[in-house]
Amino acid sequence: MFSLVLTTVKNQVEARRLAEKLVSEKLAACVSVLPNVNSTYRWHGKTERAKEVMLVAKTSAKKLDRLIHRIKELHSYEIPEVLVLRVERGLPEYLKWIEESLK
Repeated sequence: MFSLVLTTVKNQVEARRLAEKLVSEKLAACVSVLPNVNSTYRWHGKTERAKEVMLVAKTSAKKLDRLIHRIKELHSYEIPEVLVLRVERGLPEYLKWIEESLK
């Protein structure tokens, strides 16, 4: 089983650092970086707005807990966004590539 893990960070520098760490440590096969995300959210009772960068990490069920833990360790936010979307289906060759990349 595979998952997509979403997280947002404050800027491109943090996004690159996090993506490179997760891939080099074989916790994610690939991390896609999506710049210019405009977020509106409630924090400490106030509505906040921020320009952020979103990361989409592709991983396996075996690596999921370690990936989440590592994001929390490396992230600059007090409570980072970490959302897990289960992959129900995908191109078999691509899913095989994910699995092989995480070995």
